[in-house]
Formats: sequence, C-alpha cells, structure tokens
Amino acid sequence: MMEFDSIFDTGRQKTVNSKFCTKLPDTNSRISPWLSSLSYLLAGNILLPLYFSQITITGQENLPKSGPVILAPTHKTRWDSLLLPYATGRYITGRDLRFMVTSTECRGFQGWFVRRLGGFPVDAKRPSITTLRHTVELLQRGEMLVIYPEGGIFRDREVHTLKPGIARLAMSAESSHPGLGVKIVPICFNYSHPYPSWGADVSISIGSPIKVSDYAQGSIKQDAKVLTDDLGHALQHLNYQYDDLASSSFAQISS
Repeated sequence: MMEFDSIFDTGRQKTVNSKFCTKLPDTNSRISPWLSSLSYLLAGNILLPLYFSQITITGQENLPKSGPVILAPTHKTRWDSLLLPYATGRYITGRDLRFMVTSTECRGFQGWFVRRLGGFPVDAKRPSITTLRHTVELLQRGEMLVIYPEGGIFRDREVHTLKPGIARLAMSAESSHPGLGVKIVPICFNYSHPYPSWGADVSISIGSPIKVSDYAQGSIKQDAKVLTDDLGHALQHLNYQYDDLASSSFAQISS
C-alpha cells in the first residue's frame, strides 16, 4: 500500500474531490481475457496445489459478488498476490482483481504481464493525484481492488500498524459518489514458515466486509482514522482466530 497522505492534505481536499469525475489518462492497465484465464488455470490447478502441502481458506462467504470492494490483506510473502486470486477471484466471486503495485513492477517483461493481469503502477515515493483518481474510478466502476494496508511485507505472525491511505482512499471514493457502497474486506495470511518452501502450509482467513459509508461523519481524515482502527482490529481478530486454531491443533497432536 502506498501512502497518500500528501494528497489528502486538508487544504487540497476539495480540489482533489472536484476532479474525480473528469476523464482519466490511459493507465495502460487491463484484464487480458486469455492471459487471465491461463494464469488462473496454471496457478490454481498446478503451481499452488503442487507447491503448498495444504491451503486452508475460511470465510469465502464474506466476499461480495458485486459492487466496489477493497481487499485488505496482511502481507507475509510474495505468494500472497498469487494466492489472493485463487481464494477470492474469478472461480469464487466471478470477478478479476485489480492490484495497486509499485512502478518498478510495471517495467519490462514482468510489467507486460502485470498490466494485463489487472496491475496498475504507483510511485511509492511520490504517489500522484492521477493514481488516486484512477483508483477511485475503478471503485466507481464496481471493481475489486487489492491494497495491502500494512505497507510492506512482514514475515512474523503479527498484524502491524496500518497505513491510513487505504481508509482515506475508500472514504474519498464514497464521499465523492454518495451511495457508491464501498466495502473493505479484511484478509489474514498465515504460513507455516516465514519463508515458505515447497510443502509449506498456508491459511487464508477472510473476515466480514466493512461498510465504508457507516464511517462518513463529515471529516475524511478523522473518519478514516476510525476506519483504519476498526480494520486493524478486524485483522487482529482473524489473526487471533488462527493462533487459537493452531494451538488447538498442536495440543491434539501432542495428546
């Protein structure tokens, strides 16, 4: 997740919101039907089942089948971005995912694939208003986005302090288009090893969606803080559930 704090300065808030409905420049990011289908086939039926010994997914009934959604997962390894479509994408919800990625990931041969599999670039050091506007437009079109709220990869079993950008982005989209119905879905990844090798286990816990409009009280900055706190609590709850389950399973094995 890239920081948007500089874009959300109070003095610039109205200026940004007033431009949401203008035509956006071409981001050169799309879903290629044939490449997406091939990726789902190879990853879902060959790569992931062969690499991981066990993939446990809970809470898929919490995934909205329509409307604007931001998936907000913890970020443990680069495998997360392959497992997310497997757990939440086309075969589960009938929807393809859109990923916000760093600009370096959209370069060269890798970038060719990333842009055709729903990825769109953002400058990590200087995120632009254009990127923000494009993200809001995707939500207005009812897309399902992936934004990692911790802001980086953390290989321990903790949920780290969330960056405020994801909540501010969601609040701005909702406030600029009342009734849009943006929802944020907390997702928690846990691996049996910090650096999962062949034969590792992975658990993916999907929580209940958070309705962004419930937090609209007037100040995007303050409302986003409350939303960020609640999202953090939701991720912590999912993480605790996994710890309790893991402890219970270990106790059964030991006995």
